[in-house]
Amino acid sequence: MSGSLATISPELQEFIRAQRVFFVATAPSAGGHINISPKGLDTLRILSPTRVAYLDLTGSGNETAAHVGQNGRITIMVCAFEGKARIVRLYGKGSVVMPGDSAWGEVVGAFPAMAGVRQVIVLDVERASSSCGFGVPRMSFVEERRDMCEWAERKGEAGLAEYRDKKNRVSIEAPWR
Repeated sequence: MSGSLATISPELQEFIRAQRVFFVATAPSAGGHINISPKGLDTLRILSPTRVAYLDLTGSGNETAAHVGQNGRITIMVCAFEGKARIVRLYGKGSVVMPGDSAWGEVVGAFPAMAGVRQVIVLDVERASSSCGFGVPRMSFVEERRDMCEWAERKGEAGLAEYRDKKNRVSIEAPWR
């Protein structure tokens, strides 16, 4: 299937669930830097044909949340590195769900327990597109990297809170929250 849909079809859902890596792209409203982040560790979930979410782990920056908080624009891209070539892009409006928010319990339950959870990014899909992906290289999966989870476990909750306060409060564009 190639083309554009208003929802994530069952075929696209099956494809998305089979991939081990996805990419998240956002941008500020007025110029500035486009942010693209690779994600993995089984942190993407399809909540409905028009809604997906990913478990966002503590990292060195927080541009996705800053941009989504500013304008809501977000794109998730999934590529096939194994099997038949394909690229799927999900376009829409995002929201950031933080621990303590009223929607937290509803969205976090879709994911496995994991050290270092910072927030959940939810995407209300306005458009799902699929294209050939013929230019994407074929690669073989070896294993998930445990580095991020191990780092978060060593830091502990207090250490993670301190790290996020220091590294995740200011976007490269401006303060965000």
